[in-house]
Amino acid sequence: MTVFVKTKSQRWKYDSICLESVKYSCKEPMEEMNSQHPGLTGLRNLGNTCYMNAILQCLCSVPPLVEYFLSEKHKAALHKENGESATAFGWLISDMWLGEFDCVSPEVFHSVLGKRYPTFSKRTQQDAQEFLICVLNELHEGLKKSSKRRCVTDAKASRGSVSETSIITQLFEGQLSYDIMCLECKTTIDRPERFTVLSLPIPSKSTCSLQDCLKCFFQQDILTWNNQIQCSWCGTKQDAAVKATITKAPQIIIFHLKRFEWQGKHKRKLSTDICYPLSNLDLSPYSSPLFCKDTEYSLCAVVNHSGFLDDGHYTAFCKHSVTENWYSFDDAQITKIPNASVQSDTAYLLFYTCKAFSAPIKNLLAMENEQ
Repeated sequence: MTVFVKTKSQRWKYDSICLESVKYSCKEPMEEMNSQHPGLTGLRNLGNTCYMNAILQCLCSVPPLVEYFLSEKHKAALHKENGESATAFGWLISDMWLGEFDCVSPEVFHSVLGKRYPTFSKRTQQDAQEFLICVLNELHEGLKKSSKRRCVTDAKASRGSVSETSIITQLFEGQLSYDIMCLECKTTIDRPERFTVLSLPIPSKSTCSLQDCLKCFFQQDILTWNNQIQCSWCGTKQDAAVKATITKAPQIIIFHLKRFEWQGKHKRKLSTDICYPLSNLDLSPYSSPLFCKDTEYSLCAVVNHSGFLDDGHYTAFCKHSVTENWYSFDDAQITKIPNASVQSDTAYLLFYTCKAFSAPIKNLLAMENEQ
């Protein structure tokens, strides 16, 4: 098992990496703005790792997730056999929110995750959405706890009697229900499916809105030819109508805008200008009124992709929970931006929250005062 050791100066040593040469390669004193507002910390590019930096900045700007790690609640939930990524992530959050430098290196987290997912160990450009899913999965696996189910109501859950939850499922996991109706006998079945990221089609090549993408995703589809269903009532394959509904809305919902598509043997990028709201995103038209109460969301982070497939660049826009201002994170560089600049024609991932979270630093200080 890999051993991590924290020194008094809050520098972390990793037994297979010489961190003194990589961890604080940006050893510049924090500017006055940063020292007053924790969480405004740049990340060093390790070589084509802008996709990782953009995702980490977005996750490290989610107040309840930051608070969970800064309060060290993750240590009680940590799994020894697969908790290295969660441990390294906790150290990184600590460096970004409690550290003394305005730029740190994510080398340890990158190395640990690369052992689990070799694709990301390479110093080559990768897809930010795929990286995000792997990070969320790793954190869940390292922090999950099991509990017995009282009642099993869906096909996927019936494969086991144990429910696995974590801070990741509590914050990011939602559930869709697919109503599938046989067009021959009109028999309808319900098929639930959990999600952490919703991949939305882009219905236009020029301009459209996020609502247009949502309508396209949630519209009724007809399954024919090779996509027919095996109808249990008819006993044969039949055409079917399928429609999805949100039956569990997550606290934080992540939309992946499908800008990359295959055209024959070649993959191309859609440069569609997609208009998305900074607040009051209403998901009630796509949600079940029986299960979803909070259906209005506000934007809290954006991952942007500029350029082409192989030589593009990722950046992030994040709303800071202390200042409530928006900032652009371009690897080590941080820039305050006006609200109008958050609307970008390069948006690739959108993070929305259904409630206003208080700043993690304020919460931790309040906890200390109570003690």
